Amino acid sequence: MSVKFINLRHLKAFKEVASQGGISAAAVRVHLSQPAVTQAITRLEEHFGTPLFERRRNGMFVTQSGAALHVRVQNLFQLLDNGADDAVRSAARRSDKPNMGFQNQVTASQLRALVAIWETGGFSLAARAIGISQPSIHRAGRDLEKLSGMTLFVSSRKGIELTPQAEPFARAVKLAAAELRQGYDEITRLSEDDNTTIVVGSMPLSRTSILPEAIDKLLVHGASIQVRTVDGPYAELLRGLRHGDLDVLVGALRDPLPSDDVIQEPLLDDSLAIVVGPHHPLAHKSNLSVADTMTYPWIAPPKATPTGTYLYHMLDIENADVTPVRVVSSSLVLVRGLLSKGNYVTLISLQQTKVERAQGLIIPLDISLPKSTRSIGLTYRADWKPTPTQTNFFDLLRQAATHAATPTYT
Repeated sequence: MSVKFINLRHLKAFKEVASQGGISAAAVRVHLSQPAVTQAITRLEEHFGTPLFERRRNGMFVTQSGAALHVRVQNLFQLLDNGADDAVRSAARRSDKPNMGFQNQVTASQLRALVAIWETGGFSLAARAIGISQPSIHRAGRDLEKLSGMTLFVSSRKGIELTPQAEPFARAVKLAAAELRQGYDEITRLSEDDNTTIVVGSMPLSRTSILPEAIDKLLVHGASIQVRTVDGPYAELLRGLRHGDLDVLVGALRDPLPSDDVIQEPLLDDSLAIVVGPHHPLAHKSNLSVADTMTYPWIAPPKATPTGTYLYHMLDIENADVTPVRVVSSSLVLVRGLLSKGNYVTLISLQQTKVERAQGLIIPLDISLPKSTRSIGLTYRADWKPTPTQTNFFDLLRQAATHAATPTYT
């Protein structure tokens, strides 16, 4: 997700006016003239399309929108401070001579350049991604290096990569941009035209009932709200969450906790089952064992997934002379198609296949699977403060999970 920053000097002026309650005190703290601070506030109010302050004889007082934005802007600058501190500590162990407090002098264009180069792995691709010339982005990146006193970029066979000291600051920049995005969203909600965009990392176990139900109920109450779902391998989704590209992951939780900067919230338990198509020779038979399935071709989820790991050990594939697995896929659409075509067998979530089981398209076999229960839930950043709309969506996800956990058929 591209980083979108507005003038950082304007945001600093806004933060100080909100904290100090007046233009003159704020001007001293940000080292600007009073007319410059006044102009900065005016520009921000034009940008957000709403008054951020009430002007009174005894000072400047934030409006409801201004108060919401103030919290986000404070978080934004705190994140940049923390990221810069981490970068400086990392650089101090190397040959660099970092400039303490460099984050107080950076520009929005330099931050955009840093993240674009990080995400694309090159100056030309980064320039194309954010719509500026290659010399401009090269200059912004090198100016940031000079300002910080640190080596931020190195050439490799893959292109341009960030140095170890640059990465924590780049991650902080992305999280700061996410805070600003939330500030936009809160202001639109307060203006009764909620334009909140919620970005969800969608894992397979959430897509059948939990996410559809929660999204549908959320959109009923907000004509301009948008939910974006992102699919992908768990490692990529987790990285997107930790870097501010995603707001929440919904799906199978991991044990142990994948990172100490995220929180996992269980919503319901899910069980695995060995399933076949409705015309499979084993369908509807009783007292079966795993051994009964071994003469049929297996469809396996990727080994890196929790279900794939369980299957790998259940079938003892490591010690098998010949693996029964003929297809490896995490696509429910493909699995469903194969089960309808031949005598395939697979291991899959009962929650994930509720609709197909209700329609008789997938038949669970009568085979006990010990220790196959998994927790399904939410994963979000530990220090994340959701907006009211995001909080409402979380509540709807919890309600949907409660409904999904209520057995309606087998």
